[in-house]
This record gives sequence, structure tokens and C-alpha cells, in this order.
Amino acid sequence: MLVQIFPRLKCLAPVRYLREFFSSRLYLLLVALLMTLGELFAIEAAVFSVDLILAILIMFFSDDTLGIVPIACCGYMTIAAPNNPIFAAREGRQTIFSDPSFQLGLFLILLIAVILLVARLVFLLVEDPHRAGFPKLFLGFVLLGGAYMLGGAFSEHYTSRTVLFGFVQLCSLCFFYFYFHFTVNWKRAPKEYMPTLFLVIGLMILVQIVGMYRNAGVFEADGSVLRGALYTGWGTYNNVGGIMAMTIPAPFYFAAVKKRGYLYVPLAACFLLATFLSQSRGSILFGAVTFCACAFWTFHIAKGRERRDLLIAYLLLIAVIYILLLVWKDGIAKLFASVIEAGTDDSSRFIIWKRCFEQFKENPVFGVGFYDTKGFGFEFNMDPTHAFIPARAHNTYIQLVATGGMALTLAYLYHRLETLWLLMRRRSPEKGFAFLVALALILTSVVDCHFFNIGPGILYGIVLCYAEGTEERGRRRLKRCEYFPQFSL
Repeated sequence: MLVQIFPRLKCLAPVRYLREFFSSRLYLLLVALLMTLGELFAIEAAVFSVDLILAILIMFFSDDTLGIVPIACCGYMTIAAPNNPIFAAREGRQTIFSDPSFQLGLFLILLIAVILLVARLVFLLVEDPHRAGFPKLFLGFVLLGGAYMLGGAFSEHYTSRTVLFGFVQLCSLCFFYFYFHFTVNWKRAPKEYMPTLFLVIGLMILVQIVGMYRNAGVFEADGSVLRGALYTGWGTYNNVGGIMAMTIPAPFYFAAVKKRGYLYVPLAACFLLATFLSQSRGSILFGAVTFCACAFWTFHIAKGRERRDLLIAYLLLIAVIYILLLVWKDGIAKLFASVIEAGTDDSSRFIIWKRCFEQFKENPVFGVGFYDTKGFGFEFNMDPTHAFIPARAHNTYIQLVATGGMALTLAYLYHRLETLWLLMRRRSPEKGFAFLVALALILTSVVDCHFFNIGPGILYGIVLCYAEGTEERGRRRLKRCEYFPQFSL
């Protein structure tokens, strides 16, 4: 805001360097690194404080709120494993969230952040009321949010908790979509901004996945891995695997747009390996499907020599995987012992899904809401009468039917048609990247409820905002991310 009020500030060297830093790849890496340091070493309070300082500087000295995007994406993935409230409750211990001083500090950080966000939004809209136009996905999000909050209406299960949780769901999906639509000038933002951000997030989540293997009880006496002990502070192995799968399209984007894009194929393979190491069967299955879809996409849009080089890179990758499977067969069997033992076991999913359809029959129009006390298998031994996070059906789309009936199902379908229309028209590599990220979320949600989780929803909404913004900017290519060429991607 200050640089708009006092334009001469832009001429000062410290301000100029600061603005260049917030437009660099180095800044994206810093935010993702802070996220991982917070998760690995349980220094969430320090990381949140640094994020707030960065946000204040961005609000005062940047032209828009583009620098807030990585903080919004990474913030929730900062919580360390010892402070996971679900696993701590299971083990009968306290977490940092029970500390009054941390609670007060977190409240103040959130309060200041909200004030900054609102102030910046008002300032930008007053400065230019028509800065961004009308959001293209507005109606779909409104219908989806309304159906969420009406889940279970006219049934015995409809309570204020359903309305509140439905509102939280709506906010996770579209708050930042709307906010960045009005506060980020996507016409000036680097076209590679979101793929670069997802690339560094993927690298840091890879580190967090490796860090999960430090958890107590992961390795059994024979050296095999017990995947139930794999978790971070912000999610179980399923949650972590789902996010990792969503980052797989990032290296493929650079494989598609860079002159020597084949150099990014090994990095994409590392992202797929990290998804496997999460030990989440759904993420492994649909992460592999996403990987293949990305490979086909890059091969399809590549031309001439680049296509040949990509084909060679993919064939070499297949050969390396085959050799590793032969050489380290026993080690791989121990590493994935829990996954192999689980095999195709449905983990009671079919029973849960049958119960969901029974719930749908109880109230086919609005469903039974999120808190049907008869439930369908409450996870983590939560008390359904008091827990805010409801039970999950291990399938987003079946849970849509049970939770909100036809109203929520039709609202979701309308939203999905809107997003497909946005992502499929005026195609570009940037929209292709956004489509594949959304595809990873949609596919992994077939056997889990990632769409109902807060974190993936935030990433999803921001990626859609980015895709819509790239449509408006046309084909013009800028160089704002070239201030630190040693971090060129």
C-alpha cells in the first residue's frame, strides 16, 4: 500500500531489492523451506511469526498480494508430527495447541493477518473497482457452499455444526480463489509462478515424507515399515500422499515448456517415488495415473527433437525402475510391507459406502449432513456428538450423496462443469498444469475424502484462480522471476 501512496519509495534501493525478492523464485523456496523446517523441528510458532513479518512487508511494499500466495499454500503444512492433535489425544499427551501462550500468539497472528488482508482488499478495490472483473466460477462456488450448509436440512441430523462445518468447507475451497482474483494482477505475474511454487512445495513435502520415517514405531523388528505410524502434524500418510500427488504435474509443466525439458523427468520420477513412500494406496494408485497422464500430456504437446528426447527419457526411466525392482526386491518388499499386506483390502469401504446410500435414502434431497450420529465408522475413535471434524466415507463423491443428497451432488456437478469449461477452453501449458493438479485431487478423492479436507481445498481454489488469471493475460511472457537466475527452473 505504501508504494501506491508514496510512489517514490520504489526508487529506494532497499525497497527495490525487497520487491525483487518477493517476485523471485528464491522467495518461493524460502516459504516452502520454512514450512518444512516448522514441520520437522516443531518450530511452528517461529515460522508463523516469520510468515506474518513477510506478509506485512508484502502488503506495504508490493503492488499486489501475489507474495501471499505461497504463504497461503504452505501455512497449514507447517504443523509438526508431535503436535498432531489426533495422534496426541490417542497417546494421552498434550500438544502445543494446549499451551495458552501459543493459543494467544496464534490468535494475534491470525487477527493481524485478517486485518491486513481486509485492508489490502479494500485499498485495491477503492483504487480500481474494476480491477479483476467478475469471477467465472462464482455461481458454482455459491451453489456448492449453499448445498454444504444445507446438508441434512429437514432431518433430525441438521444442526448448527453442519452449517459451520459447511461454511468452513466453502472457505477452504474458494476464499483464496476470490481473494486472489481481486487482489493479484495475474496479467503481470510470471506465467510459471504456480508451477514453480508447486515444484518447491513438492520438493519440501518429499523431505517431510522422508522425515515421517523418524516417527516412533515406523520400523518393526524385522525392518519392515508400519505405515500407520507415518504421519505429520497436519495429516496422516493418506493426507500427505494426496498433496504429493497434486504436485506431480509441476515438473511435467517444465518438461513441456523448457527447451531441454527431459531434464525434469527424473524430478517427476522423484515426486512419484515420494508418493509411493507416503504408503497411501489411493495416492500411489492415482498418483501413478496422474504421472502417466502428465507424461502423455508433455509428449503430446512437445514437438520434434523435444518429443524424441522425452521419449528416450521415459524409456530410460522404465528401464531404471525395472532394474531397481530386480536388484532391491527384498528391500522394497520390507519397505512396503504394510501396503503389500493390505493388498486390495477395502478397509471396510464397501460397508461404509453401503451405509452412505442408506443415509441418502433417508433424505434424498438434502442428505443427512456431516454429523449423522449413527455414523458410518467414525475415525480415530472420535465422539460423533462432539467432534468438529466429522467421519469420512473414504470416497468424496459417495459422501457428497450421503451428506447433501441430490442438492449437494448437483451443485458439485455444476461446479465441476464450470471448472472443466474454464480449464479446457483457450488451452495453454498453464491451464494444462492446473487441469492435471485438479485431476490428481479428483482421482485421489475416489478412495479418500481429500476434497473435504481443508488443505487440498486451499491449493485447489488457488490453482483455479491462477488458471483463470492466465486466461486473462494472453500469451505475453514476463521476466519477473529472473532476478535470481541461479534459481532458474
